[in-house]
Amino acid sequence: MNTDLTPEDYKNIAAQLRKPYGEYAVEIGERMNAGNLPMNLHTLAVLNPTRNDSILEIGMGNGHFVKNILNMDTSIQYTGCDYSEVMVQESEKRNINYVNQNRARFVQGNVQELPFEDNSFSKIFTINTFYFWDEYGQAINEIKRVLRPKRTLVLSVRPKHNLGKFPVTKYGFSIYSQEEIIAMITKEGLRFKEVTQIKEPSQEHMDFMFERECLILTFEK
Repeated sequence: MNTDLTPEDYKNIAAQLRKPYGEYAVEIGERMNAGNLPMNLHTLAVLNPTRNDSILEIGMGNGHFVKNILNMDTSIQYTGCDYSEVMVQESEKRNINYVNQNRARFVQGNVQELPFEDNSFSKIFTINTFYFWDEYGQAINEIKRVLRPKRTLVLSVRPKHNLGKFPVTKYGFSIYSQEEIIAMITKEGLRFKEVTQIKEPSQEHMDFMFERECLILTFEK
């Protein structure tokens, strides 16, 4: 493991993962694309975008995987909402053709105050953002508000026993078990449907090989 990093270094990395900003924001976005590639692809398989879907992604980073959604069908509409202004700008640049075709839009916003009308989306998904939500009840109710009736929320996280192995997650991450997450979300009125568990290939992180896993939790309004 890289022993040159100090607790302050890890705090700074954690802050960037929560909300990429400043001179390292673009690099952080690219690193997240590489580190979360299997997780993104498995999540999109569970999400299963289909004809005429209106999809919201909360925390899309630099929008690298938007093409994977919109290439499935020309009738799909995509909205990305991110806490980071830099990530919104990077997403727009990366997906300018889709933006010009009015098939994609990107907005800066907070999951506790989603800037959308009621019942706007047929599917909502989010990957590796749950750890950073400050007010879980308010966030889940906002998601419920903008999700259409009987439609789907897909939430992907690293499981507690896996995420806790990463030194950076000691700083600014709230880590919950699968059971705790399900209880928190169903308490606010969404119905738990199923969980998909994935073991990913090992990856090097901070000069250390980590086994990565992901939980893909599906809920319905």
